[in-house]
Amino acid sequence: MSAHPVYVLFDPQCPHCGHLWEAALPLLSKAKFVWIPVSIINSKSARQGAALLSASNPADTMTAHEKSILAGTGGMSTPASVPPEIVQAVQKNTALFSSLGVESVPYILAKNVSTGRVVSNTGALTTAELATFLGFAAP
Repeated sequence: MSAHPVYVLFDPQCPHCGHLWEAALPLLSKAKFVWIPVSIINSKSARQGAALLSASNPADTMTAHEKSILAGTGGMSTPASVPPEIVQAVQKNTALFSSLGVESVPYILAKNVSTGRVVSNTGALTTAELATFLGFAAP
């Protein structure tokens, strides 16, 4: 696991977030991506975010979910009941998102390893763009 954390606030219903998820996969040996679900797009967002947080294998679940979003099939189905504390976690993430003054997802916050500066970006990036943004050599 890399020592370089990259925080990504995302909405489970966001196709741009799905593209960023795919772009980040080749960089997993260089950075530790922390995906933080928020609920800003529609009523499915909070329940899907909670289901992702409580998944037994979050990475595999997220990969399958994002493939479904990008295929236009709406993402993962959610269980009939989600623990209220997990739903509250998504609500707190959404409040954090709002307090940052950010208006769209995905929102990336990290430290560029080359410059040491904290950097942020709104929107999806290709793998090469993401590597450059984070200060890594492009894969």
